[in-house]
Amino acid sequence: MTEAKSELPEVIVVGRPTLFKFYDEELSNKFRMLKSWESSLSLENYICKHSQSVQAMICSPSHIGSQISSSVFRLLPSLRLIVTTSTGLDHIDLVECRRRGISIASASTLFSEDVADFAVGLLIDVVRKISAADRFVKNGLWPLQGQFPLGSKVGSRKVGIVGLGSIGLKVAQRLEAFGCTISYQSRNKKPVSYPFYPDVYELATNCDVLVICCALTDQTHHLINKEILLALGKRGVVINIARGAIINEMELVQCLEQGEIAGAGFLKMNLMFLKSSFHWITLCSHNILLFLLRIL
Repeated sequence: MTEAKSELPEVIVVGRPTLFKFYDEELSNKFRMLKSWESSLSLENYICKHSQSVQAMICSPSHIGSQISSSVFRLLPSLRLIVTTSTGLDHIDLVECRRRGISIASASTLFSEDVADFAVGLLIDVVRKISAADRFVKNGLWPLQGQFPLGSKVGSRKVGIVGLGSIGLKVAQRLEAFGCTISYQSRNKKPVSYPFYPDVYELATNCDVLVICCALTDQTHHLINKEILLALGKRGVVINIARGAIINEMELVQCLEQGEIAGAGFLKMNLMFLKSSFHWITLCSHNILLFLLRIL
């Protein structure tokens, strides 16, 4: 049995992808799964140990300290396939993959409905102040500070979707059912009835909610900055279900502190930013909501 197992094609699994437990047993019948987290070796040494035999890798951005880059590829000269459990690919050096002829498979649209649901949930939570009110009561602030501030309606909002791809379109459809007015910005105009704005600033001036659904690229890094936030206005809310680096987080914090926008909800934020600003985020629970999930 051991001998037969050793003859199976080897697949190296970097980190412990959250979804791995769901397909581990099935894959283990067809491949020899090399689980890096079960080894006492460093990741680099573990990869070197299997450098000549591994042709496929499974990874997830949630568990990788650095990108899958040329340094990793040099250690795995036989690598032909990278499977990521995420939708985004910004943790993989795509240029180097193309140069080496390495194929990439991702979750693609698998999580689109789930992420769209979460975006709507974040918006409802932020504008209705659900989580903030819960913390207000649990922290015993009611008798000390009096009535908790009222939330506001979702249905009357003018929502701008930044990136009308698979997820963005599903967010738009859901919020349209709430009675929101939808418009969008994207690289290209889509065959939809929603008003299209080629520029994010112009979109922000015509909305009071921005939902960020675009991919992180060199062009979208810090796409949402102070100028965009000021254009959104004091009633404005930012919901980011994409990568944290699309927003200039320091400028966002400044706008929240100064009351330039009303609130924000995040699926992810920059971890280094969190370490320096966690105290502020905890104190300003009325207008910011943060979730760090590992589904992407």
